[in-house]
Amino acid sequence: MTPPETAAEPRPTRLQAQNVHVSFGGIRALTGIDLTIRRGEVLGLIGPNGAGKTTLVNVLTGFQAPTEGRVMLEDQTLTGMKARDVARAGVARSFQAARLFRDLTVQENLVVAALGAGLPRRAAEARAHEILDWIGCAPIAHLTCDGLSYGDERRISIARALAMGPSFALLDEPASGMNETECAALMQVISELPAQFDCGVLLIEHNMTVIMGVCQRIHVLDGGRSLAEGTPDEVQANPAVRRAYLGEKADQVALTI
Repeated sequence: MTPPETAAEPRPTRLQAQNVHVSFGGIRALTGIDLTIRRGEVLGLIGPNGAGKTTLVNVLTGFQAPTEGRVMLEDQTLTGMKARDVARAGVARSFQAARLFRDLTVQENLVVAALGAGLPRRAAEARAHEILDWIGCAPIAHLTCDGLSYGDERRISIARALAMGPSFALLDEPASGMNETECAALMQVISELPAQFDCGVLLIEHNMTVIMGVCQRIHVLDGGRSLAEGTPDEVQANPAVRRAYLGEKADQVALTI
């Protein structure tokens, strides 16, 4: 699948959070976060509930302004840009709730996203068709989104983000509520995204089977701070990560993934 690129405008190779802090009143949601997502990889972002994962995604995509620090797309500063402009710059996302346009068809949902990224109508329709065919949703392209199954909603949410032609796709809990079979199919899709779309992926997920099965690196948050980063094996064996998930039982109980 051909990404939107010209010789004059090569696709960025990294998306970075640099010393990002976020405060809500007197509450620190994020403290000094440094994170780099590289094009061509799947980076997992995990942590217990309330760790700050979605807040960080909101900062990276322009939905939340950091109190301190900045977000960089290669050498371009994204901090202060509106979410729609961040998306046009090449950083797209899906949401925990699918947020599809339920009165539109599956195809139209993707076309709207592609138009928002600046494609003309005919190119937007072609991209939507190509993505739906690749992700296995072409047979439901004509259906309105108010009648989709939960699993199809999650896949269309990812497809809509891809329709924007992003250099980086940030997926917020795409496996939430899926059964084992659906998760296996989702893992196949996510693992192929970097090669198929020449992009980097940030995967926020509580399902450790999905995280460990598709990510090359994993970044762990706890209490709004970075706790660890490394390969799946390194993170799984990290005592601090084990304590964050298992508390006092960390030394006696296996961290099942």
